[in-house]
Amino acid sequence: MNLLCLLCASFLLSPAFQPDPPPANVQHPALFLVGDSIVHTGTGNGDTGPWGWGSELIPMFDSAKIHVYNQGLGGRSSRGYRDEGAWAKILADLQPGDWVILQFGHNDAANSANYPDRTTLKGNSDETQQIESPVTHQPETIHSYGWYLRQDVQEAKAKGARVIICSPPPRNLWPNGKVLRGLDGYAGWAREAAQQSGAYFIDLNTLTADKYDALGQDATKPLFNDVQHSHKAGAHLNAESVVQGIRQLKDCPLKNDLVPATAVTQGASR
Repeated sequence: MNLLCLLCASFLLSPAFQPDPPPANVQHPALFLVGDSIVHTGTGNGDTGPWGWGSELIPMFDSAKIHVYNQGLGGRSSRGYRDEGAWAKILADLQPGDWVILQFGHNDAANSANYPDRTTLKGNSDETQQIESPVTHQPETIHSYGWYLRQDVQEAKAKGARVIICSPPPRNLWPNGKVLRGLDGYAGWAREAAQQSGAYFIDLNTLTADKYDALGQDATKPLFNDVQHSHKAGAHLNAESVVQGIRQLKDCPLKNDLVPATAVTQGASR
């Protein structure tokens, strides 16, 4: 099976994850994790099915300092999350002092059987394209991947919240014995969107790819449920990369809300 067929199969077979129920009463300060199935927890216990890094990240924060809500939605793109109203619900709950971590990219390149109206334009430009929605059959203007990220940042900052954009982590693809980096350009476009919008940026793609290359292809394979989704162990590795990235950010007060690194290590070893 060639690479294109493999990725198309992944898009078509990706499970239709459901978000955590919206909290009845959001406690503040709050951190909202916004993204696709790579962020959101999957089904089962994560040992035999896909699992998102958001659930693994939650215990890495001190719950006495910040309340973390995993609001990822499987199958969604940067556009789909907004068009379906999920982003509007986040905005409604945001208050000054809150945080948002954004991570999209895995679903922006192609529609699927379950989500036939999610593609975005490649890149980070202000280019637009007029289409007829295959779902509503109404005219629709679609924007670039980077535009949707920048729009999210602008709107969150208007509510007094701060935003971290993460580049999407790598898939389980190993041309020439090294894990494939960049996720078809989305990692670089995420960086550009963060720089232009004034968001913090974590290069989750590189941080996790470095870990995969250190482990090697054979040792990395059990971390994945398929070419795209991680098992619980792989999700934990991605969450550790997010924490690593937060600690490396200059002048980012969110790092003060993390539990001590030793506590994270001890918790993972139990």
